[in-house]
Amino acid sequence: MTAVTPPSVTEVAALDAMFAQMDAATSGHVNAVSGLSDREKVLLRLTADVCAQTLGLPFELHLRDGLQLGVTTADVRALLRLISYDSGYHTALAALDRLAELETALGLPNPNVGELPGEFLTSGPDAPPSPLPESARAILAQLDPYFLDYFDLQSRMRTPSGPDTLTIRERAFATMSIDIHYQTLDDTFRVHIQRALGGGASVDDVRDVLRFNAQFGATRIWQAWKAFHVHAAEAGWALD
Repeated sequence: MTAVTPPSVTEVAALDAMFAQMDAATSGHVNAVSGLSDREKVLLRLTADVCAQTLGLPFELHLRDGLQLGVTTADVRALLRLISYDSGYHTALAALDRLAELETALGLPNPNVGELPGEFLTSGPDAPPSPLPESARAILAQLDPYFLDYFDLQSRMRTPSGPDTLTIRERAFATMSIDIHYQTLDDTFRVHIQRALGGGASVDDVRDVLRFNAQFGATRIWQAWKAFHVHAAEAGWALD
């Protein structure tokens, strides 16, 4: 196994000692949430980096931390392919370019990624069924049929499961986080929370996603909490 130097607070302290204290205290507080696994926390940190395009030191530290915890670059590539749907292909491409650079710098193998079956890449009336929920498709159809076709295509390309893919719970937490970062807290936020609950997460696990994401912008989380409570009341999610 390739040796990877773990992230160190001293790297941040060299930039600003007081900031390093603040950063460490904040990390300690959000890391204390018990409903998320270490792997899920790594994926959420990397998702935040893609959304904010913080692909320098933060992305490197989060990647190295993940490698220490057993998250592979194949896992990270699966994350980037997933979130390109919502973060935008341009942001995911920038992160993929940075990941390849770090794989070379850290002496990590470049994963051999297979290709999607051709039917997943098709669109239009003759394309295979989309896994997009019918409730979401109904909303999109009212907005614009061509945009619905785009969404169907994106959902279809994320159908494969198995090796080098993410669990439903991991996918839902990542897409929930994108909603928080971009403040898309209406329909999509609710759909993604429902997906997390359907993937085995509890309501408190979902709340831990919000708690953990506070480190990436407290005011955005403030708005996310307000939206969450509105959705919870309308959907009847039981809160502790």
